[in-house]
Amino acid sequence: MVRILVIDDEDLVRFSVCQMLEDEGHQVEEAADGVEGIAKVAAGPLDLMITDIVMPRKEGLETIAEAKQMQPNMRVIAISGGGPVGQFNYLELAKQFGADEVLAKPFKKQDLVAVVNTVLKRP
Repeated sequence: MVRILVIDDEDLVRFSVCQMLEDEGHQVEEAADGVEGIAKVAAGPLDLMITDIVMPRKEGLETIAEAKQMQPNMRVIAISGGGPVGQFNYLELAKQFGADEVLAKPFKKQDLVAVVNTVLKRP
């Protein structure tokens, strides 16, 4: 069973993403921001982390970099609906910070599932 951590400060988005992944048979944990997310990364091995970029307390880019230092083999998908500089700039930056893939919000379940499956199949 694949262990996935979903980090997003928007409750509805976090709940929806978790539900989509649980429907696919994944074991899913959640965190409301990067501080909470890093604590969960430190607590044990994860196969995949899906994180928002624009969040309070600890934003996604910093969260990605810190998480990859702790668990270098963990896959990362960055998600973003934009912000002051636009979603595509954030998402491109996320790749430079260690994200394996990116997904712009809003997205459909089939898009999320496809990206998750692609990332998890990589050697």
